[in-house]
Amino acid sequence: MNFTIRPIEIRDAKGLSELRRMPGVFENTLGLPSERLNRAEDFIANLDRNTHQFVAIVKDDSGEEKVIGAAGLTVSASPRMRHSGSIGISVHKDYQNQGVGSALMRTLLDIADNWLMLVRVELCVYADNTRAIHLYEKLGFKKEGIKRKAAIRNGEYVDEIMMARIKE
Repeated sequence: MNFTIRPIEIRDAKGLSELRRMPGVFENTLGLPSERLNRAEDFIANLDRNTHQFVAIVKDDSGEEKVIGAAGLTVSASPRMRHSGSIGISVHKDYQNQGVGSALMRTLLDIADNWLMLVRVELCVYADNTRAIHLYEKLGFKKEGIKRKAAIRNGEYVDEIMMARIKE
C-alpha cells in the first residue's frame, strides 16, 4: 500500500476529525464521537514548537488526499523534563495492520532520537489494545505500570498501561 507521512497542515483538520470520531478508532483514544470539526482545526492551529504532529495520507483516484493516520510527539515544556516526550497515535480502522502505525511511530522516534535527543519517550495505551502494545514493544517500549480505571469507554472504566522507551 502506498501512503505518505508528512507534517500535519490545517487542511488536514477534516480528515483528523473524521479519524478521531471513527468507530474502531475513538474507542482507543480519549476522544468522543461527538467531537466537532473546530476541535481539530483549533488543535492544528495552536500547535506549539514542542509538538511534532504528522499524518499518514493516501491519494484516491482523483488525487484527493485522505488522512489514514495521525501521530504526535510532545516534548515536555518543563526545563527539568526536556529530555522526555509523550506520544499519541491513531490509525484509520481500514488501514490497521498494514504498516501505517509502524511508519508513524518510526517517524516520531526519528525526531525524538536524531533531532531532539530525547532520552525518554512515553505513552499510555488501553490494557486490552494488544495490537498496539505489540507494536510498542517491537519498537523498544517497556511496560512501567498500570493506571487503574484511567478512562471511560462504552460505559465502563478501562485500565491504561504506561509504557516508555529509554535511550541509554
